[in-house]
Amino acid sequence: MRILVQRVKQSSCRVNYEIISEINNGFLLFTAFTHTDTIEDVKYLAKKVANLRVFEDEYNKMSKSIKDMNYEILNISQFTLYGDTKKGNRPSFTKAMVPTKAKELYLELTSILNNEYNIKTKNGEFGAYMDIKLINDGPVTVMLESKEK
Repeated sequence: MRILVQRVKQSSCRVNYEIISEINNGFLLFTAFTHTDTIEDVKYLAKKVANLRVFEDEYNKMSKSIKDMNYEILNISQFTLYGDTKKGNRPSFTKAMVPTKAKELYLELTSILNNEYNIKTKNGEFGAYMDIKLINDGPVTVMLESKEK
């Protein structure tokens, strides 16, 4: 499982020219799954996201988490994070999990962040063509991988 975390001042997800989700300060997550991922990977990365200390304290040190700041998350499914370009320039996505299983884990991630960590988390539309708008804050961008436990 991979999550690309971007600290944002604002982010929104548009499907068919209509905004379906938006947040102000917080995280924009691009979330992807591979064949071997399980609910344990989801729980592990949910905890990492909830406790990731990339927000500044009163001394301008990155020591505060999204929970500390009471900010929001916009979670976007992004299977292309498993794109492989080792054989040429056109990515292969064979490492990405099949959509039906990936959707279950994607929704579970949002549920865990909302219910276990009390972080208001909104979704994009799984499998849809989405326009994502963001104002990156910093910029601060971090890649998290569950296989690096």
